[in-house]
Amino acid sequence: MKSEKFAAAPKVSNIYFESFKTFFKIGIFTLGGGYAMIPLIEEEVVNRKQWVRKEEMLDLIAIAQSCPGVFAINIAIFIGYKLRKVRGALATTLGTALPSFLIILLIAMFFKQFEDNAVVAAMFRGIRPAVVALIAVPTFNLGKRAELNKFTIWIPIVSALAIWALGVSPIWIIIVAGIGGYIYGKLRVHG
Repeated sequence: MKSEKFAAAPKVSNIYFESFKTFFKIGIFTLGGGYAMIPLIEEEVVNRKQWVRKEEMLDLIAIAQSCPGVFAINIAIFIGYKLRKVRGALATTLGTALPSFLIILLIAMFFKQFEDNAVVAAMFRGIRPAVVALIAVPTFNLGKRAELNKFTIWIPIVSALAIWALGVSPIWIIIVAGIGGYIYGKLRVHG
């Protein structure tokens, strides 16, 4: 009997419109980029719609983070593809990208008028700490689900310090972590 790694695609009258609408809502209400989207994506896709299981979500986040490109688009592509292959991926990707595109277009059209506005500058200063929190919460939640323990907690700490203090490219961290995980897995199987 073959075990399913991913949850079955849902039966919805128009999954393309539903997935577009869901990711459009996530895209329009998320400040701070892709990582700040994680709690909203989990709430909508895992808890409410049940398109993806919690265990799958951690795997999808790891894959999306490891792939080139924008994290939010990558995760939308993976979830959409899981739901309805290429058409599903197109629906979720368009839903994710369209709000940002429209907002940036509006800002570009009117930026010169508000560039030196003290109220707008104050609003952006107020948003910055909230964005940090929006990124910190999913980071801690991912750490819990990754089952970090006293033997593995050093990995994210050393990785963060290498990026922050030494200026090591995150690409090298991902490559080294992937190779290290592969070697560890091989040694564990044969050991």
